[in-house]
Amino acid sequence: MAANPWFSWTYVVQNADTLWEHTVQHAAITVQSVAIAAAIAVPLGILVSRVRWLSGIVIGTAAVLYTVPSLALFAILAPLLGIGRTPVLIGLVIYALLVILRNTVAGLDGVDPAVLDAARGLGYGPVRVLARVALPNALPSVVAGLRLATVSTVALVTVGVVVGYGGLGQLMFQGFRNNFYRAEIMTATLACVLLALALDLTLWAGGRALTPWRGKGHA
Repeated sequence: MAANPWFSWTYVVQNADTLWEHTVQHAAITVQSVAIAAAIAVPLGILVSRVRWLSGIVIGTAAVLYTVPSLALFAILAPLLGIGRTPVLIGLVIYALLVILRNTVAGLDGVDPAVLDAARGLGYGPVRVLARVALPNALPSVVAGLRLATVSTVALVTVGVVVGYGGLGQLMFQGFRNNFYRAEIMTATLACVLLALALDLTLWAGGRALTPWRGKGHA
């Protein structure tokens, strides 16, 4: 039988262009979906933290959507939106919403009331208290939510192969179909892990840069 190693540098060299193309595709849809989810979830988190009776409705709805299996969700969206990038993007946004939303609410709820009272005592209005005090103090929790959502989204993108847009998942699936070509499967898997790590470290570094007052012991 022909050799079928789990990793082959020859495969990497010969398929460098293909690997790069799928990695860029994977990274692009991950970043875009998390960005869209954040643009929706952070304002919703602010709203929920101020209008408490909405909490159960908003977070509950996001939680229900999050429980839908990814294969089933993409299969439901495909007939409505067609095959390709759009159903995958919308599905990923739905899954990222809950994580970012919960962390935003938790971060805002965790702001020291004494700090908020001090800001009001200085004459800050509601908008200024939110922008200058509450959100900066909640930022570490929001960034943590973004990091978690990003890493999980990198994994979920691979499932998009069922509707024809799975980034590195395309190579994994192709490897399974190509007589269980181990090098192709493992290379795509390692690329996913490295991509998740790179994006996570980027967000971590960005969070540290935006919160210089935090102690060195915090991640």
